[in-house]
Amino acid sequence: MRRRRESRQRRGAGRASRPVGRGRVRLAVLGTAALALGGTAAVPGAPASAAPGAAAHCDFTEQKDVGTKMRDGTVLRSNVFTPKGGGDHPVILMRLPYNKERAEDIFYDRPTRYASACYVVVVQDVRGQYKSDGDFYPYRSEGTDGYDTIEWAARLPHSNGKVGMYGFSYPGLTQWMPATMRPPHLVTIIPAFTSSDYYDGWTYEGGAMYQSFTQSWPLSSLANSSVRKYPDGAKLDAEMNKAGQQLFSKWYWSLPLKKFPPLYPKDERVAPYYYDWIKHPSNDDYWRRWSIRTRYPQVTVPSFNFGGWYDIFLDGTAENFAGMRAKGGSPAARQGSTLMLGPWTHGGHGSRAGALDFGPDAAVDVDALQLRWFDHWLKGAENGVEKDPAVKVFVMGANKWRTANAWPIPGTVNTKYYLNSEGSANTITGDGTLSTAPPSGRREPDRYRYDPDNPVPSFGGRFQQSVPGGPQDQRLIEQRPDVLVYSTPALEKDTEVTGPISVTLYASSSARDTDFTAKLTDVAEDGTSMLIQYGIQRARYRDSLEHPSLIKPGKVYKYTIKIWPTGNVFKAGHRLRLEISSSNFPMYDRNPNTGKEFGSDRHTRVADQTIYHDAEHPSSIELPIQPTPIG
Repeated sequence: MRRRRESRQRRGAGRASRPVGRGRVRLAVLGTAALALGGTAAVPGAPASAAPGAAAHCDFTEQKDVGTKMRDGTVLRSNVFTPKGGGDHPVILMRLPYNKERAEDIFYDRPTRYASACYVVVVQDVRGQYKSDGDFYPYRSEGTDGYDTIEWAARLPHSNGKVGMYGFSYPGLTQWMPATMRPPHLVTIIPAFTSSDYYDGWTYEGGAMYQSFTQSWPLSSLANSSVRKYPDGAKLDAEMNKAGQQLFSKWYWSLPLKKFPPLYPKDERVAPYYYDWIKHPSNDDYWRRWSIRTRYPQVTVPSFNFGGWYDIFLDGTAENFAGMRAKGGSPAARQGSTLMLGPWTHGGHGSRAGALDFGPDAAVDVDALQLRWFDHWLKGAENGVEKDPAVKVFVMGANKWRTANAWPIPGTVNTKYYLNSEGSANTITGDGTLSTAPPSGRREPDRYRYDPDNPVPSFGGRFQQSVPGGPQDQRLIEQRPDVLVYSTPALEKDTEVTGPISVTLYASSSARDTDFTAKLTDVAEDGTSMLIQYGIQRARYRDSLEHPSLIKPGKVYKYTIKIWPTGNVFKAGHRLRLEISSSNFPMYDRNPNTGKEFGSDRHTRVADQTIYHDAEHPSSIELPIQPTPIG
């Protein structure tokens, strides 16, 4: 989410997903131009009519800290870029808590590029951040403040009244929330790397808390930027910066979660929202007031949804697209919304992610993409946007783009692979296998011990503070005895897995509450086990995210672990692999196995876990197989 820590992560393992940014070779500002994708002709599936045309160009002026009153009198401040000369122009708006002077320039070009393309550009600090007045509390005011800002921007000098929005991560949220309120002058949005729900898939997943994200995000940006206005703000800022450098070595291990010292639990000026998140571990009214997934019929504008396979908000990005296509509040919203997913971590659009380089076709110019979209929806340019396929996803392994008219992709064959072993699937050298043949008769279950004081470490995957992101080799993790490993034989042919994934697990535990995790990897012929995707399920939330219920020690329960979508060709000679365990730390908080109130535990207990895979308990992973792999 936030610039400083996130860019530091990206310089390490995240260098793989670093955007083609400030130092890149600039493309000409193209009014109706299509972007080039890795040297290909245009957007995947774009018609020939989308070829570059005459470039639009405007000189412009810039005004700093332009104030506007919200409906409650609070003044928010914006930088406004206005084309010179006569005539009126559409408005492009970004609202962010990360300093309007930066305008998320780790991902996008500067606002001047959009102003040069003859748009009025507005970049605003949200309430309580940087130059804007008021108190910052995530989500709470973004709907009404966004609505008021859109309508104000539509009346600016040289505005023609048409407003589009862009931004990634939290600035994706600042688009969706006002869009649900139908501001009259909002025409389109481009929410990138953002979610559909701020409980499920933003703060929690499967009932487990995104510990790395929920603690590092306020600590490295939201809280320390908002406290600087206080008399002791410099001291608080310095202390939080120091704590941020000790997250992995010290603070992630701190218990209880509800008294996390670096965010000053007794000082309500700093980050009261973090402690509210801990107080609301279920999907209750606190969260439902902000959910997007329940409000698609209220959104009447088309959306361009941009995300990555290794993004922390991937599932919500895909859900927003599918939800708008099915339930959007106007024909334009339903028919005009599109989805693009690449092999990227949070805020990436280059060719590298994690340990892999996916080739030149993976790199896109996001600014050219956006200008082409805005030119169509805000200027009426006939540049082929309306003829583009609705879905464009990058299929790793083949390293090519696949297009479709819906998500999940029509024609997908959901195929179950069943877990098998003789009771010794522990570690990479165990006897665990995956087979499309259902188990028969009785089979010895697999067992392992989950110790929260020695959790399975996170390595690769979605954005996390202090942890390398993207695809990473999991072989060291697969040597742990608390990790069960199930693999197919070497594949006889290329097998494409593109779409959502689900694991059905029959399991018992000695604890009253615990977690079960699942991880899919692609095993190459040299043994490299590259992380593809993963998920988690907290036992007390096995039936409902709204109404938790503890389990009975020793009783077998059926768990459904949602593994987020992917797009990957497992090449002939490779193997599909599934890992089962009970922790992925610090991505998710450690379940202390006590069954006590969430966030209150000071101590943990060891849990003995049993995984069943017999005729009565057919544990499996269901994979979205494409009948004809892209090649």
